[in-house]
Amino acid sequence: MAETMIIACPNCATANRVPDERLGEGTCGRCKSALFTGAPVELDGSSFEAHATKSDIPLLIDFWAGWCGPCRQMAPWFAAAAKELEPRLRLGKLDTEAQSAIAARYQVQSIPTVIVLSKGREIGRQMGAMPQSALVQWARRVVGGA
Repeated sequence: MAETMIIACPNCATANRVPDERLGEGTCGRCKSALFTGAPVELDGSSFEAHATKSDIPLLIDFWAGWCGPCRQMAPWFAAAAKELEPRLRLGKLDTEAQSAIAARYQVQSIPTVIVLSKGREIGRQMGAMPQSALVQWARRVVGGA
């Protein structure tokens, strides 16, 4: 019997079962959006929980704010990294100004900060802007070759 993974939809955050051999393919059973788009997901309170705690793939979060120069500098690198790291890793962006409670929960004290969560548990953290190649290399090391 094939193993399945729970994948949160990047559009509506609905949990979808996807067979391991089809990871990276498919559409959401609810909204019919692609489950992988090669782009970071904008996270809010409800979508954060779906991607961070309910999905079976690790979530790499960019904690950022619009006023932060290094955050704006890193944004295109983070977006490009999504194309390289999906489907073994979901990338998400969390605006610390709009979602301050989540940032506080993970004790984010400087931005940009990137954190990798697996089933809600932190498995890696890095502070400061990183170019795309360094970000991809670091993320793969944290999750074991994603």
